[in-house]
Amino acid sequence: MPTPWSRRGFVKATGGAAAALGLAGAIPVTTASGTAYAADATDGETGTATASADEFDHLRSTWRGLILGAGFSPTAEPFASKLAQLGTSAAAWRTAMSPTAGSLWPQMVWLDPEPDTDTASYTYSAQIQLTLQRLRSMAEAYAQPGTGLTGDTGYARDVVAGLRHVVTDVYHAGQAPYGNWYNWQIGGPQALLDAAIILHDHVDDELRAAITAAVGAFVPDSAVASYSGTSTGANRVDLCRTIALSGLVGADAGRLSVAAAALSPVFPYVTSGDGLYRDGSFVQHTWVPYAGSYGADLFSGLSLLFALLAGSRWEITDPARENYFDAVERAWAPFLFNGLCMDAVSGRAISRGVPPGTSAGANDDHLRGHAIIASIVALGRAASAEQNARWRALAKGWVQRAYFSAPHTDPMLGVYKLAQLQEVANDSTVKPLPEPLEHRLFPSQDRAVHRRTGWAACLSMASERIAHYEWGNGENLRGWHTGAGWLSWWGDDFGNEQYSQGFWATVDPYRLPGTTVSRKRLADGEGGQWGAERPDARWVGGTTDGTYAAVGQHLKGLSSTLEARKSWFFLDEGIVCLGAGITAADGQAVDTVVDNRRLGGDGAAALTVDGRRMPGGSGWTRTFTDPGWAHLAGHGGYVFPEGGRVTALREERTGRWSDIRTGSSTEPVTDRYLTLYVDHGTDPVDAGYAYVLLPGAGAARTASRAAGARGLLRTLVNTPEAQGVHVPSLGVTAVNFWAEGSAAGLTVSAPCSVLVRHGRGGTATVCVADPTRELTALTVTWDHRVTSVVSRPGTVRAASTGRELKLTFGSLTAEAGATQKTTVRTA
Repeated sequence: MPTPWSRRGFVKATGGAAAALGLAGAIPVTTASGTAYAADATDGETGTATASADEFDHLRSTWRGLILGAGFSPTAEPFASKLAQLGTSAAAWRTAMSPTAGSLWPQMVWLDPEPDTDTASYTYSAQIQLTLQRLRSMAEAYAQPGTGLTGDTGYARDVVAGLRHVVTDVYHAGQAPYGNWYNWQIGGPQALLDAAIILHDHVDDELRAAITAAVGAFVPDSAVASYSGTSTGANRVDLCRTIALSGLVGADAGRLSVAAAALSPVFPYVTSGDGLYRDGSFVQHTWVPYAGSYGADLFSGLSLLFALLAGSRWEITDPARENYFDAVERAWAPFLFNGLCMDAVSGRAISRGVPPGTSAGANDDHLRGHAIIASIVALGRAASAEQNARWRALAKGWVQRAYFSAPHTDPMLGVYKLAQLQEVANDSTVKPLPEPLEHRLFPSQDRAVHRRTGWAACLSMASERIAHYEWGNGENLRGWHTGAGWLSWWGDDFGNEQYSQGFWATVDPYRLPGTTVSRKRLADGEGGQWGAERPDARWVGGTTDGTYAAVGQHLKGLSSTLEARKSWFFLDEGIVCLGAGITAADGQAVDTVVDNRRLGGDGAAALTVDGRRMPGGSGWTRTFTDPGWAHLAGHGGYVFPEGGRVTALREERTGRWSDIRTGSSTEPVTDRYLTLYVDHGTDPVDAGYAYVLLPGAGAARTASRAAGARGLLRTLVNTPEAQGVHVPSLGVTAVNFWAEGSAAGLTVSAPCSVLVRHGRGGTATVCVADPTRELTALTVTWDHRVTSVVSRPGTVRAASTGRELKLTFGSLTAEAGATQKTTVRTA
């Protein structure tokens, strides 16, 4: 019996068109987490909310429209094929149904014979969810046109009989839950309730009462009484959805009131733990950046609930909901590129490549991106006209640029999401927006995103605030080093499939691009579940002026003595990468991975080093002493301003998705890679590196930059005390200070990050940040003549000008690592 996908491994029935918000006449309700809002229509005797049968009919009709989609032609592609396939699958499932104690289909057994065995419990509880999700799909086949089962009452009765069997045999009040709580409170009941609403006219009162009693037992009102534990962030939105849908099935106005009120604690910004931060970070499971997975579910869930309750007495008007409208461009859009969602904010979901029996790429960065784009389109209908128009323009841009995997024809998306994306793609009144040219730094989740002409990059780090990585439910077993300075990048018209397809199943987990790691062997799931393992490091973050950035990481290895200071300077043509103080005592070699490109196809991309073309094919290693530059055809260039010993490795790697995710496909996956790395040797002491990544550069431009043409850069300092660069052509000087000291005409009284950029008209900006979040005072002196201060943040207590600029800061502890920007006039 195969082990199923757990929790969010399957695309859930979320998303849909949303409408305007409101909640007129709402009254405040005090909850454990503060003030929320609920409907004010109540029964005079009991004080409970009331509603008419017509109101519930209308809400159920609204929900069916949201989850089934609208405005598409069932005879046009991709809908015709998708609907036909749904009908074929549903008919086969109907034939194969064999209700017995413990299962509805023989291969989906939910009886738990080993209740004390955690793994077995998780497996069996997941089978309940899988069974209900299949029944939900079968219900959709009845309601959707073009399935061959549309409106077949005999078929509908069989699906209802299946629902009755599950509710009678296992998912009923009085059953003690086992395994994964998610299967009992979110995944399973949402599928059950969707099916009951779709087939409402075929579900009798007895079954309807049994369903609502079961959901009420597993998800009582108390599940959202306190904003804590598993009832926060995306989980809270999903719990509210479960409660609201049970209210629709059972015509229970009180449950709808509870669901509407319990959403409010999700909306405010947080300063720790789960939720949305002011800097655009989104965290779930306390320590894990999760905009691409849990955050996507939250986003989709909010758009559905806003749409469901709009115009009703439960309409949501909490003013704090605007935070999530703002978050479209502050928290989600920065991680979307050409239709994909960057893996650095998808946690353990990166290991969900191919479950048994599905097509390749079933849950890769592109599918996650497509689903988020559809949710943004849906949420836009609940926002202002201006926001909606802009988001549709963003969405159309992403759809048009997604040359590798077209969102509006994605075979893995549900009909309703495809309909949303198709509508935007075909709307001639919408002008697509291009990718912005910007740098976005997210101090609260240790991530950075850089966009320049022709390429984009994302940096993933870890600190005492953010986990090395997350594994759980048997997922992401070898994601150990995704927080060790993993630097992913894409071109505007190349490399968009780099981390898709079989990347995570085949890549060497000890050689992720950009990382510095010990070759010490780690156990699957090393360090504990759910992001439990975090490094004891505070200096992680940096500063940015919104265009360029200086970012640094005090690296401490997972289950290793490895320690290093790593810096990245994000510029126009590329990224300057510096490392210093690399030290370890594990008896193992330590590498810094310059890059590790999945070559795909025949893997024939040519590698050139200092003008010499290397052999093609796989299975060879070469080490170069003091190379000036290297170039990988079709990808980009690499410059080594300080030489060093750089090794090139071409290899063919074979892996299985089941290696990194329990229960995934055991079929072998093979791909070809070119890895460039600096081998620091065994147990290095104070080792270092310096290289420049030039995405998309040709061999000639790479060689030119290596020769110093046009003042590409000058490395100023690369020590355990400070790392910095000066780029004459950009007027940029940037230094990450790991200790008080001086470098490049800058002097600081404490560890911090500083970026100075000369602007037009005799101005300059001085950007300062405290990544440690512990400075109660800081002085920054710039050895440059300054005539006046144009603007300064409130954290600057004093600023003196003249032959030098001296900025005296007060406490920076409350700034959460955010950049403090001062603008001055220079002589």
